[in-house]
Amino acid sequence: MRLHKFLSMAVFLAIALTSCNSKKFYDETYADTNKMTLGTVQKEIRKGMSQHDVAIALGSPNIVTQDAEGKESWIYDKIATQVKTSGTSGIILFFQTGADYVNRRDTSQQTLTVVIKFNECKQVDTVSYHSSKF
Repeated sequence: MRLHKFLSMAVFLAIALTSCNSKKFYDETYADTNKMTLGTVQKEIRKGMSQHDVAIALGSPNIVTQDAEGKESWIYDKIATQVKTSGTSGIILFFQTGADYVNRRDTSQQTLTVVIKFNECKQVDTVSYHSSKF
């Protein structure tokens, strides 16, 4: 019986001590698994690169089109969501009223659209991109 009370108290204290932070900031980014960024595009993609090298650098495109002359264009369209949460948590929550407890969650999104046009030899001819954050 004493062991049961001791274990219960130990578990309660462990939970209380690990959750006593009065303020925590979280910065998590949920992005596509292929972490393609504008910096990656600017650094890796050059005129004259083969389609194979582009695919290795950026992964598979979202859209592939072909114009009347048979030249391909690859379109990459990526979106990332960033979530920032701050507030109090843990044992303090038990003793505070709803008016005292503050929890804030800010969400922003960022898009990146990259268009790569290839010449008749299937090498990069032009690269254009657009990035926005909202």
